[in-house]
Amino acid sequence: MASKSIFPRKREDNPSEIMSRGESDVVRFRDEVDRLFDDFFVDPFGIIPFRRSESAFIPKVDVVETDKEVKVSAEIPGMEEKEIQVQINNDILSISGEKSSEHEEKTGQYHRMERSYGSFRRDMKLPAEVDANKVEAVFSKGVLTINLPKPAETVSKVKKIEVKKA
Repeated sequence: MASKSIFPRKREDNPSEIMSRGESDVVRFRDEVDRLFDDFFVDPFGIIPFRRSESAFIPKVDVVETDKEVKVSAEIPGMEEKEIQVQINNDILSISGEKSSEHEEKTGQYHRMERSYGSFRRDMKLPAEVDANKVEAVFSKGVLTINLPKPAETVSKVKKIEVKKA
């Protein structure tokens, strides 16, 4: 009669395979726990119809640096310029906005009122020193363009040096 041991059998696998298999299980478990916590704190009672990744708004931003300026373009559709704030604090550029709308409809025997609110904030470290007094921000067709000129003393002045034959 064969007896069963109460101890688990020793694996004959390669230790690196066990480690990678174990790490992937741990990573998968951690990701699932993170997702559960994220879902709970975003929508604890299950009343928001979309998941966080579909309902959160973070504007897409492009940053381009030239020798004379830093140019930032942010996609912010559905907002107006009065709902957007741009600030510079030392070397941090902050773009934020808040939108609220209210729609009321009264017809016959029913009365419907809908409200929606949303805000965003995007902070980014500027890649170079800028002259905060000369910054310009323009909002047109859902795109915010911010021109941040560099101070005159930091703009590199290129001078061509002639190479002579010895």
